[in-house]
Amino acid sequence: MNERRIDRRKRKESATGSRSWFIFRGPLKLTMKESSAHEQSNGVRILGVEFFNGPASGAVELMTRHGGFLAAPSAPGMVRLSYDKPYRDAMLTADLVIADSGLMVLSWRLLRGERITKNSGLSYLKKLLSLPEIGDPGKLFLVLPNQKAQAKAISYLSRKRIPVSSENCYIAPQYGVKIEDPALAQIVDQRRPAHILIGIGSGPQEKLGCYLRNHLPYRPAIHCIGAALGFLTGDQIAIPDWVDRCYLGWFLRLLAQPRLFFPRLWRASALPVLILKYGEKLPLLR
Repeated sequence: MNERRIDRRKRKESATGSRSWFIFRGPLKLTMKESSAHEQSNGVRILGVEFFNGPASGAVELMTRHGGFLAAPSAPGMVRLSYDKPYRDAMLTADLVIADSGLMVLSWRLLRGERITKNSGLSYLKKLLSLPEIGDPGKLFLVLPNQKAQAKAISYLSRKRIPVSSENCYIAPQYGVKIEDPALAQIVDQRRPAHILIGIGSGPQEKLGCYLRNHLPYRPAIHCIGAALGFLTGDQIAIPDWVDRCYLGWFLRLLAQPRLFFPRLWRASALPVLILKYGEKLPLLR
């Protein structure tokens, strides 16, 4: 009996030590032995999407070491899985996905009785910008929605001693449903930044991140972090840390821009219904 128990334990240890960390997709696989963060993370699948379930520092470590494209979908973004095929395809092939949506995290806990670590795009970005290598010239490239956002981002980052010039920024056009931007891909290939921050809003940014990952001849870390940079630079309303921890960032944004955020909240209200109906499974495409 003891011999059988020992044999089973050995087989289990062998399998655990050799399997890839399934949350991280793409050609470069991370084995569980390669990172200290694995002890704090077990992936959670929600609506067909695999979510990283560890600390923000662990997510930053993975992206910095292996590159690829990271997504931090909002609640309306998760609802998009049911009707926006290009977005759905991008999310299903993301290299790392963090749980930014407080509504999703709470719905998963209440409706499924399971916990998942919330990592807002804001908390993730703060960890990323604290890396010493980010301060090296040319390491960071920004994709932003307009000139105002660019000016505020450059000013904020310079105060943080992170050198970014207008040459390392790109003002994104108004994209359609399907996103391709060979001009941006060419600029990024010429600059060769290690990190690309895309902050143009949920939906387009994930499609653009996926496009760049698939079309660049090298593998940078592409961080799709929505309005997170704007929260820091002043382009968006500031979100205090305690508000972020209490999942109330949406409330401050609603107070600041009610006409913009009421429709988003209405779309987000479908998320608990989708979670109740599909759980771990990918929703049917309408």
